[in-house]
This record gives sequence, structure tokens and C-alpha cells, in this order.
Amino acid sequence: MDFSYKSISSIPSVVWYHLKEGNVNWTMTIWSILMHTLTLKGLTVIPQCKPETLLFAFLLWPITGFGITVGVHRLWSHRSYEAHFIVRVALMLVNSMANQTSIYHWSRDHRVHHKHSETTADPHNATRGFFFSHIGWLLLKKDRAVVEAGKDMDFSDLLEDPVVRFQHMLDPIFPQFMCFVVPSYTANYFWGEDLWKAFLVAGCVRYIWVKHCTFLVNSAAHLYGDHPYDTASYPAENPVVSWFAIGEGWHNWHHKYPYDYACSEFGISSQFNPSKLLIDALAAVGLVWNRKRGTAAWSHGKARRDRDAAAGIPYPRVNTRPWEIQIETKKVL
Repeated sequence: MDFSYKSISSIPSVVWYHLKEGNVNWTMTIWSILMHTLTLKGLTVIPQCKPETLLFAFLLWPITGFGITVGVHRLWSHRSYEAHFIVRVALMLVNSMANQTSIYHWSRDHRVHHKHSETTADPHNATRGFFFSHIGWLLLKKDRAVVEAGKDMDFSDLLEDPVVRFQHMLDPIFPQFMCFVVPSYTANYFWGEDLWKAFLVAGCVRYIWVKHCTFLVNSAAHLYGDHPYDTASYPAENPVVSWFAIGEGWHNWHHKYPYDYACSEFGISSQFNPSKLLIDALAAVGLVWNRKRGTAAWSHGKARRDRDAAAGIPYPRVNTRPWEIQIETKKVL
């Protein structure tokens, strides 16, 4: 990412350009400002909350996170395993508590992202910088190329699942209810927390925190880290992101083998991945089956790459990003 004075000083002109061109998604922009404002207010009342509320909010981080990682990402977006109806319902409920749009919309955008990664048809194209790929893409209207790419893909399998249809039919009311109302009244009813404080901390602060943890996968994991599996791919192995996103930071592997339910080469003993651990636990009791892996494909690919290296054939390199071109030009000068 380019943090030069030129890049930072150009922010006002970039903002003005999008305002002038009518590119701003005002609904999402106003919602984002409102929720971040409430989150800042929530941070100020944390010392006044009961310990049970703070523990509850903390536990909702991985619980709602699993609705993203185990649910909408690995199950519905990539079909990397199959799950019992009970598991799908549970994942839909905690996914709704995460409140990151409906399973249908999230999966649709994510499939487009994988097919057109780091191009103008990528909803959160990381070559446009950290801020855009992290949250800026939600604040602007979709690029026409993204819309057209979505029209060329078939998402009918998603709505064939009655669980997905139910949530999609009630979106956004049901996710909003699960995200804010349920945690607030749970804390109020069971341990007498003030309803407003419960809403701010277990609702708003937790919601924004999980949202940014998820978005780090789109931004940081596409910009920083190693590329051991696909040297020509931007997505990287980023253990820090994996910690925040409960196992989703092993992104070079994931983009190489998106059908792999683990989203990593190794298990939790070598790579932090609670999401894989949960899926394995559900499989152990018969609630999950047909878990797909990319390890066999990698063993063949690695052998081929080793042969190429022995023959003096260099690894392919990822294309240089716009701000990296500027930095390299300065070095040459």
C-alpha cells in the first residue's frame, strides 16, 4: 500500500470525484457512519458494563464469525462440504447475527470475486488499495464490470436451499433483529444488563469488530504475506488475519484451491484455523460430510513446480500493483 504524501493528499480529490460522478452508495455510507458512531459511543460505556456482557460480546466474535467462515463462505459460497439441515439452520442464525447481508448476496459477490479476482470485475479489487478493498467498495456503487460479471454467473443453487431462501426473504429485517435485538435482550433478561449498554457493546461494537475482522481477508490478506502455493496470485498467507478472522487468513492456499473446506494446507496444530476444527467436529458426529480437500492437487502441483525449478524455469511473478510501479520508478530514478 502506498502511504506516500502524494497518495494521502489526493484523498480529498478522490472523494470529490466520486461525489461529482454520483458513485457514492449513500445507503451504505450513511449506515456505515451511523454504526461506527454508535460503536465509538459503545467503547465509552464498556467500563460501565457488567462482566457477563463483556464476556458475551467477546464470545459472539467467534460465534457470529463462524456464520461467515463455516457458513456463508465455506458451505454456501464454495460448496466445500455438505451439512445436515440442523447445522445449516444454526449457521444461518449466527450468520444473521453477523449481519453482513444475506447468504445469497454474500455468496454471489464472493463467487464473482473468485472468478475475477483483482480485476475491475472484482467487487473488492485489492489493486485499488487497502481502503477500497477493506470497506470502500461498500461505500461506492458497484462497477459496471462487477454487475455484468454477476449476470453471467448462475446462483440458482443457493436459493434451492430453503434455509437460504428463508433468510433472503426476510433480509434485512431478520439479520438486523438477530444482530442487535437478540444480543441486547439476552443480556438484559439473563443478567440484568442495561438495555442501551447491551445494544451498544454486544450489538454495535461486536458487529463492527467482526465486520472489520472479515474485511481484513479482502484487504490485508490480498496485500501482505507469503505466496508459497501460487506465486502469480495476489492473495497471501497471513497468520495475523487468520487470527482475527478465525482461520480465514491462509488466503494463497484458498485462492489456489477454493473448494478446500479447510481453506489451509494444514490443521490447527500448524495453522490457526478454528473454523476447520468446528467442521471436523461436526463431521465426527455425522452432521457434516463430503469434505473436499486440495492436498492431492497440491502434491502434484508442487512436484511439477520442483521439476521446473530444477530445470531452471523461474516461478511466475504476480503483476506489479499501481503504487508499486511508482515506488520502483522512484528507485530507478
